[in-house]
Amino acid sequence: MARTTSKMMALGTKAPEFELLNTVDDSIESLHEWKGVKGTVIMFICNHCPFVKHVNHELSKLAKDFKPKGIECIAISSNDAKNYPQDGPQNMKQNAIDHDFIFPYLYDQTQAVAKAYDAACTPDFYAFDKDLKLVYRGQLDDSRPGNDIPVTGKDLRAALNALLDNSEISEDQKPSLGCGIKWK
Repeated sequence: MARTTSKMMALGTKAPEFELLNTVDDSIESLHEWKGVKGTVIMFICNHCPFVKHVNHELSKLAKDFKPKGIECIAISSNDAKNYPQDGPQNMKQNAIDHDFIFPYLYDQTQAVAKAYDAACTPDFYAFDKDLKLVYRGQLDDSRPGNDIPVTGKDLRAALNALLDNSEISEDQKPSLGCGIKWK
C-alpha cells in the first residue's frame, strides 16, 4: 500500500461548493444542503484502501457523536472507478450500509471536487466552521493499520470539540496518511 500524506489546505480557506451523487439513495446532494449549524466535516474516503477500512467504524461513531451537537459529516470518494471498480457507486452504497454511515457518501466521478479541495489521500479530513471556513485539516488520529495504536479519532475530535467550545484550535496539525487518490 502506497503511503501518501495530506497536502494541508490553508486554514481559513472557504469550502468549495459541490453537487455530487449520493450513492445511498441516488440523489444529488450539495455542500449547502448538508452544512452543519456549527460545523461540517468533509472526508475523502474510498472502499478498498486499508487505511480507510481501518477507521470506518470510528467515522460512523464520530458522525453519530457530533451530529446532535450541530456538526455534519460528508464523505466523498473521488477514486477512478473504472480502474478501481470496488470504489464505484454500487459498492459505495453497500459500504455505507455495512458501516451504518448516517452521512451522505458522495461520488466525485469527475474528480473535480477532490482537486478543488486539494485532496491527496484516503482518508483525508477537513473540518469547517459554521461559515464554511477551514479550521482543521489532517489526520483522524495516530492509528494506522498494523501499528497497534487504537483508533480513537482524537485529533479530529479535539478540533471539533474546540470548535464547539469556541476555543482555539491548534494550528499544529498532523497531515493524514493513507492511499493516494486514484486519479484518472
